[in-house]
Amino acid sequence: MHIEALSASAQNYLKSIFTLQEWTVDPVTPSNLADSLELRRSTVSDHVSRLSKQGLVEHEPYRGIELTALGRELALQMVRRHRLIETFLFKKLGYTIDEVHEDAERLEHEASDRFLSRIDAELGHPQFDPHGDPIPASDGSLPETHSFPLLSSAVGDRIIIARIHDGNPDLLRTLTGAGIKPGISFTVSQRSEPLATISLRSASGENPALSFDSAAALRVRSATDTGADTGVK
Repeated sequence: MHIEALSASAQNYLKSIFTLQEWTVDPVTPSNLADSLELRRSTVSDHVSRLSKQGLVEHEPYRGIELTALGRELALQMVRRHRLIETFLFKKLGYTIDEVHEDAERLEHEASDRFLSRIDAELGHPQFDPHGDPIPASDGSLPETHSFPLLSSAVGDRIIIARIHDGNPDLLRTLTGAGIKPGISFTVSQRSEPLATISLRSASGENPALSFDSAAALRVRSATDTGADTGVK
């Protein structure tokens, strides 16, 4: 099955389930899927039932939603569309990192495979989008990543920003305005559990202090990690 055989709504559901699974080890529930899609929970529950009947997801009451093998294959097609378009808007059309998501959401449903193949080649077959998210290859494979939540870091750790969650444009503007972008190195300088804040220090002098809520939008990798680079600077 090709992703174009599904409705735009079904495409969004599969992409959102996949994305939620990227950012948390907790089960994807109708409740947090509804939050992600900004829809009523009852609407989401009904649509998940339809996706289950199509063999795209598995869901039992009071348990998480899981993509089937076919559902994951189609979700990866949709994620590839979205992240390639974001990268094209950023690198070729001058969009900022907080602008690309909204327009990519609109364009991804209409883009042809030929168009995607052309922009992939024009961009030099990028592995990561402007937020540092991995771009699936045309065969569905994902580039190797070594990222982990910033909040699992300790004071003194030297880290590199790997990924920034793209769901909140205002937070994206705040983070990038503070110099927090994929590929930028920091040292964790302070951490306060009572205040729920974590502070970073960069070699160039930025010293952003983040609430734990804001920090949850960041994934990082160790500065000593010699694995694949991430992000589009």
